Amino acid sequence: MTETMYESVQRAQQLLQARDMDTHAAELAMRSVTGMSRAHYVASFREPISRETYEQYWSIITELLTGKPIQYILGEESFYGYLFEVNEHVLIPRPETEELVHYALQRANQLFEDRVIQVADIGTGSGAIAVAFKKERPTANVTATDFSEKALEVAKRNAERNEADVTFMQGDMEEPLKSQKWDIILSNPPYIAEHEKSVMSPTVYDFEPQTALFAEEDGLYFYRRLAENLSPLMNRPALIGFEIGYQQGAIVQGYLQKSFPEATVEIVQDINKKDRMIFCEIR
Repeated sequence: MTETMYESVQRAQQLLQARDMDTHAAELAMRSVTGMSRAHYVASFREPISRETYEQYWSIITELLTGKPIQYILGEESFYGYLFEVNEHVLIPRPETEELVHYALQRANQLFEDRVIQVADIGTGSGAIAVAFKKERPTANVTATDFSEKALEVAKRNAERNEADVTFMQGDMEEPLKSQKWDIILSNPPYIAEHEKSVMSPTVYDFEPQTALFAEEDGLYFYRRLAENLSPLMNRPALIGFEIGYQQGAIVQGYLQKSFPEATVEIVQDINKKDRMIFCEIR
């Protein structure tokens, strides 16, 4: 007897649920192997699947059950309406980071109106922030840095894939940016404290690059370092925007306020009402 798409997906969902894993991945996997949009999938899910599709599908589910994220198995993730290649060398872009881009663009319009601006994304990973910003504000000159050569290779492919003209520089955090001044600097640096490893999902801890997750000084090292080192790199006016851990707002705000006493430093909540971003407007 041949299974329908619906029966296969339902069976996969039960297996994932039994292990407290994301059941939505079962549908994503089916849509990936069949090449269907969600509407097409919903209209067709009572149809039987071919032996080839069945085998491809269950090979993905078997991998999923090891805890490997669906994005790494399929090799891509959507971010800000654009598709990005992802692999084990880069973090999977998160919806919270889309909010960082959204608010940064909003503030850029207020601060700079339609001026041509110099924008940098520090620790770019997959290139998601840099590419999305460039796509949404095409006149901006966007540069992205990363310490990891492997990550930069992925980011460059993502810029090409999305036809975004971004300059990439390899180096340690703000170091490659010292040759010029910047209007906007954005970063989603590693911000998880070492002691938080024990409460993390194995799907994240076992598969995503640890250098992009963890930071010393209780997860605060990169914020302190950037706050201390960015002042000479910024034009006036300027904007700095960071994604932060939800308990780090007050401390990171303090770092920035100390380095930029005249600036307005604002903690912004994400859609789940958690402190998630911090913006420093320097005038």
